[in-house]
Amino acid sequence: MNLDLIDVFCNGPLSGNPLGVVHGGEGLTTQQMQAITCWLGYSETTFLLPPTDPAADYRVRIFYPAGELPFAGHPTLGSAHGWLAAGGVPKGTGRIVQECGVGLIEVRQQGERLAFRAPPLIRTGALSADELAEALRVSGADPDHVVEAVHVANGPNWVLLRMDSAEAVLAAEPAAKAAPGTDVGLAGPCVPGSEADWELRAFFAKGAGDMAEDPVTGSFNAGVAMHLFETGLVKDSYIAAQGRKTGANGLVYANNEADGVWIGGRVATVSAGGELFAP
Repeated sequence: MNLDLIDVFCNGPLSGNPLGVVHGGEGLTTQQMQAITCWLGYSETTFLLPPTDPAADYRVRIFYPAGELPFAGHPTLGSAHGWLAAGGVPKGTGRIVQECGVGLIEVRQQGERLAFRAPPLIRTGALSADELAEALRVSGADPDHVVEAVHVANGPNWVLLRMDSAEAVLAAEPAAKAAPGTDVGLAGPCVPGSEADWELRAFFAKGAGDMAEDPVTGSFNAGVAMHLFETGLVKDSYIAAQGRKTGANGLVYANNEADGVWIGGRVATVSAGGELFAP
């Protein structure tokens, strides 16, 4: 087995969300995959496996410290990058097909960036009063600056608090604890002329319920983009910034096209091919 360390949605050296990608993990058990993920300590680690669907180029299992995810965005792009760098050749014409828990996900190359086609939202609609109260508590967002509160689940159970400004997003002070499985994010518009159009932050609860802030989150960006495009709040494309409160400086490119919503960013290898021994 080999381990790659990959920087996803980066905007300069070591500026995105780090990912561990394990090649050749067919002999690992679920428990061993979980142990490796917890030891590395990243928000996610992925394990590349032979596909079971003949339409797929590879299969990936995605783990975070509290368990396994059916889909996640930065692991999708990082896994595709690692698979290509290791000599993977797509079966189709120009697009990689990844098999994961939610099914088949398409990934394409856009110059120096990779992009995945956002999966459908599996839960939408406004938050209940109780859900809103918990989302406000968990995120620490100022309720006076919340414009909208909706579900944008697409594998992870993301809820979105749309804020009236990027400043309101950055001012939030998240709670220390939440129920395991909590996924809450904030998004607000940047002032005209900024490097990005929207500022995002995303919070999730780890295994013991400790809250963490993700540097740059592909699945949350995908959910936000689906909502913004479907509601007409944004028409064709935008750039989202995420990670400044964690020391990162990620940029995410969202495009609304005839064949779907695409979420992309730069991906870079930090270390490749390190030998990994099963725990």
